[in-house]
Amino acid sequence: MYFLTAEASFDGAHFLAGYEGKCSNLHGHRWRVILKIKADDLQSQGQQRGMVVDFSDVKKALKAETDYFDHTFIYEKGTLRDTTVAALNEENFLMRVVDFRPTAENFSKYFFEKFEGYGFDVAEVTVYETPNNCASYSR
Repeated sequence: MYFLTAEASFDGAHFLAGYEGKCSNLHGHRWRVILKIKADDLQSQGQQRGMVVDFSDVKKALKAETDYFDHTFIYEKGTLRDTTVAALNEENFLMRVVDFRPTAENFSKYFFEKFEGYGFDVAEVTVYETPNNCASYSR
């Protein structure tokens, strides 16, 4: 089995609704996303001969997905009042609403599925919320 690993990061703010502790307050992280792609065999023909996939394709996908969240306020759908969202929009804050609680665990699955959508045979996605704490998702 061959493995190819690439990573990117983004800076984003979030909070955990319904959490009792510091993370219930708005705070930010440098999120680090590590994508691990697998293949039983290397490409045998064409420009990608001898490769799992072209690193440039992987980097392009990583950049697109992480740039979407970079320097944004990420919040779970339904956790803010409509008036709060309206006020933040009025101030031109860039916000990203997600259908899940924005934890490292949920982001690892989210990105796993996103990268599968690019046609990659994803082995695992790891998301670091802090330099020492991460969560991974694989199937």
